[in-house]
Formats: sequence, structure tokens, C-alpha cells
Amino acid sequence: MVGHEAGVGVGLIGLGTIGTGVTKLLRRNCAVLEERLGFPLHLVRVADLDLSRARNLDLGGARFDADAEALIDDPAVAIVIELIGGYEVARRLILRAVERGKHVVTANKALLAVHGKEIFDTARRRGVDVAFEASVGGGIPILRSLREGLAANRIQSVHGIINGTTNYVLTEMEKTGETFEVVLARAKELGYAEADPAFDVDGIDAAHKLTLLAGMAFGAEIAFKQIPTEGIRGLAPVEFEAAREFGYRIKLLGIAKLREGAPERIEVRVHPTLVPEASLLAKVDGAMNAIAVQGDAVGPTLFYGAGAGEMPTASAVVADVMEIAREIRRGTAGRVAPLSYMPEALRPKPLVPLGELYGRTYLRFTALDRPGVLSRIAGVLGEEGIGIESVIQKGRGHGEASVPVVVMTHPASEAAVQRALERIDRMADVTAPTRLLRIEEEI
Repeated sequence: MVGHEAGVGVGLIGLGTIGTGVTKLLRRNCAVLEERLGFPLHLVRVADLDLSRARNLDLGGARFDADAEALIDDPAVAIVIELIGGYEVARRLILRAVERGKHVVTANKALLAVHGKEIFDTARRRGVDVAFEASVGGGIPILRSLREGLAANRIQSVHGIINGTTNYVLTEMEKTGETFEVVLARAKELGYAEADPAFDVDGIDAAHKLTLLAGMAFGAEIAFKQIPTEGIRGLAPVEFEAAREFGYRIKLLGIAKLREGAPERIEVRVHPTLVPEASLLAKVDGAMNAIAVQGDAVGPTLFYGAGAGEMPTASAVVADVMEIAREIRRGTAGRVAPLSYMPEALRPKPLVPLGELYGRTYLRFTALDRPGVLSRIAGVLGEEGIGIESVIQKGRGHGEASVPVVVMTHPASEAAVQRALERIDRMADVTAPTRLLRIEEEI
């Protein structure tokens, strides 16, 4: 075994759920880590504002206090792990570490989606690495696969179930027939959803992750705020019944596609999506994550696993630490392109507007059960060039009560569908805004 003096020193900021998992993994698997690296990793310091968090943890002699800046400045710390989350404090600490020549590992997808360019540019200038495998897909090695395993490919598309909370809620709504509100309350009780679940159920967390995935897949500088994002609020049990009858399941997907041409454009979006029951993504249930990647050489690939949780995410964090530690020992640290493309090759690329999407759609109208209503709706769709493939009507309203009418369209442009819905939703017999779900066939 290699002696203590030959190891690489690590500092951990944030001893929450993931930070606790990191300390456990570094202690529990220290021997196998050393056997794989050829030298040990030493947890030198840990910092957290809540000093009680270390009460029942074995930190192996690491110094523990609330001084994150002192940890960063400690010459014994070569790699800083940031696991406090949030924006401004994490941004300040990461930039401080980078400016002092320290390598950084983080799981903070929200920070990187918003401030990634500043952080990566600073790291490049200072010649240090910033690794963030745990920021997307928890323990699934999707970012490393895009950067290394699929590096020879021109990536054509990425489809991801990348938020476990929403996948759990959608799975339970389909299985039980219960409403969104009832299932979300249960998800909170079981710990699958935060007390304030807005980031998850409104699609924001998935959009943060898609920002990083699209950047790594296509070499595109994409701003998080540019991504059209819809969450799962407003989905009703009737959506799942109708989807099943049509042969589909509903998943919240992060979608990124390459549109070839001059100029090359990128299609990025997050929204609830109907996927064929036979597709692999349709079979991903509960809080699990999965990302399907299509490459021009490798063809379709699928990455599946736990997208969150203490130990799966800690696994990705420690793997990043190991990768950087190897580079430090080789004297090549700071030379890995964090977004899989060389920094000078990264550039903004135009995005495809939603109006240019072309495909089949699911439409749920809420209308009075009167003669002629469906024909008038069909007439508006037809005037916009949208054909109806299938219709399902749920319940009978006896004239004055509203009933759901579900329509599956033939392929049409999104712009035409939106024009039709604007007209239909103004009709006197239509009593609520129409619910639109897009369909992805080739997954």
C-alpha cells in the first residue's frame, strides 16, 4: 500500500444527506479506492454550519468546523467538494476555491445551469478541474459516458427521465387513479418530494439538468432560461386512462435533439410526454431515472439507475474525486474539458422554436355535452390542417355539465395546434383550457 504522505487531500463543504454519504463511502471503501488509485484519498477537513451533524459520523480524524473559507485555504486540501446547494454562497465558495488553484467537485446542477460559464471559464484560466457527475442522474454515469464512452459519436438526441419526484408521482397517479394533489402529499410523507416541491413538479430541476446534458451532447452554450419548460401540475386521472387506451404512458421528459443544417440548431424542451408503452423509457417507474442517448455510430443507448439518494449520489461524487486525484498524480489536472468539448469549441447555437415542432399530439377538451360540440371542435382543427386520428369521450354530461373529450391528432405543426387551441378555448361550449401533451414516438 502507498504511504500516507503520498495521498491526495480532500475537503468537504456541506454535511447534509449527500455529504454524509460521501464521508461514509470514503471510510467504508477506503481500501478499494486505494487499490484502484494506487494511493489513498485523505478526508482532511469538513465544514458545515450545523456542528451537530458530525455527532454520529466517523470522519476518520478529519477536522470539522463551520469555516468553509479556511477549508478552501488549507494547503493540505487539493480537492474541494461543494455540497451545500443553492446559488450565491455556493458560487462564491467554488470561485474562491478555483482562484486558489483548488480542484472542485459539485453536485449543484442549479448553480452550473445558471452560472456554469463563469465557473468553467475561471477554472480554465486557473488550470483546475470542475467535475459534476452527480449533478445529473445521481449515481448514473451519464456525463462521463457523454464525455468519454460516447466521445467518438455525433450525438443525435437525448431523452431523459431526470427527476425522480415527478416520475414517482406520475407512476402512482397511473397506478392508483388518484389526483395529483393526493399523490404529491404521499410523496412528501415518504420523502420523495420536498416540503416545497415546485422545482421538481414544475420541471425546473429537469431543465437545470437538461442544460448540462445538452451542452455536453452538442457543444452548445445554452442558457437555462431559454429552455421551454412545463411541469406536471394540471394532469388529471383521465390523462392516464386515455393514454393507456391509446397505448402510451406519460413521463416528464427532458428532450434535446440535433437539427442538422446551416446553421445547426438545437431542440431543447421539458414537458410531460406520451411515450409508447413498448419503449424502454415507458418501463421506468417510481423514483428511478433513465436517459436514452442516440449516437450516429453507437445507435441507441440507455442509462438507468437511481437518480437521487444519499449513497447513489455519493458514488458519483467520489468517482469525480478519484478522477481528479489521478490527474493530480499524473500532473495533467486541469486539462480535461468539463463539458466534453474543448472550451474554444463551445458556442451558442440557435434553438428550434416550439412552433416548429411537428408530430402527433394528445388534446383533452373540457366541453358541454351537447350535440354538435365535437363537430365544431373538429372543424376548427381541420381549418388549421390538423386531422383527428382517434377520439375518446369520458362520461355523459346530460347537456349542461362538462365532460372530457380526448383527441389524438395526426402529425401537425405545433404552431397550427396552438392557433387551433386559441380559437377552441374561446368557444362558448368549451369550459376549461385545453390540455395538450406532446407525443414522442421514436424513443
